[in-house]
Amino acid sequence: MQAVTLGPSGTYSHRAARAVADDVEFRESVTAIVESVVSGEFPRGVVPIENSIEGSVTETLDALADNDVAVVRELVTPIRHALVAQGPEFEVVASHSQALAQCRSFLESEYPEVSHEAVASTARGVERAREDPSIAAIAHPDSARGLDVLAEGIQDRTSNATRFFVLAPAEERSEAGGKSSVVVYPNANYPGLLLELLEPFADRNVNLTRVESRPSGERLGDYVFHVDFSAGLYEERARKAIAAIEEVAEKGWVRRLGSYDIEHVLVGDE
Repeated sequence: MQAVTLGPSGTYSHRAARAVADDVEFRESVTAIVESVVSGEFPRGVVPIENSIEGSVTETLDALADNDVAVVRELVTPIRHALVAQGPEFEVVASHSQALAQCRSFLESEYPEVSHEAVASTARGVERAREDPSIAAIAHPDSARGLDVLAEGIQDRTSNATRFFVLAPAEERSEAGGKSSVVVYPNANYPGLLLELLEPFADRNVNLTRVESRPSGERLGDYVFHVDFSAGLYEERARKAIAAIEEVAEKGWVRRLGSYDIEHVLVGDE
């Protein structure tokens, strides 16, 4: 099977995608990945959804709200960052914004005078470091080919891990799995709205594992809600909870992204 994910080769997304497909292609943004799955160009897409240190990936949340696509698997991978460069002297550290944030304490402590440059991916940062001796990169240590590994395990917490969603065309959406995701746009704003959206899950003993709000883009103070919960959409309790929030969001919409299982994936060298 073919899959598309964030490139270039060597990103953490690429390493996760190898658990899904042998043939992996690349795009430079999450939005482009989601759109290429929706269009049918690729049967699977792999996108980061949440990091244990820095939280949700907002570009992924927005792309899932804007496109009708299915989530069919969740991959959880440990993240192990290293500082790589042509040598010990450099002026800039380049990496994905999430990787820079995940190593904030290390950088502030060890390299307080070095500036930070956010690029499209960790692998793109490594490319920059290979091209320019004044630039170091943060990436998986196996990506250092041709560069020196100056420090390993530099993430702020050793438990650092990232969740990835495996996406498929909407018609492949499943109701079977131990976990489910929905996107809710109530198209309303009044006291108690959020309680009305969440209470149906509590009333039916459905555990919410993540609740995130994002601006709808329609008007200030108007939000889209992303909800993950520990139940399959086939379960009666989940069906009744969704039916209840559809009544609350009658002026807007509720999109079922699907049900899926969680897989823990160890990512190593290619």
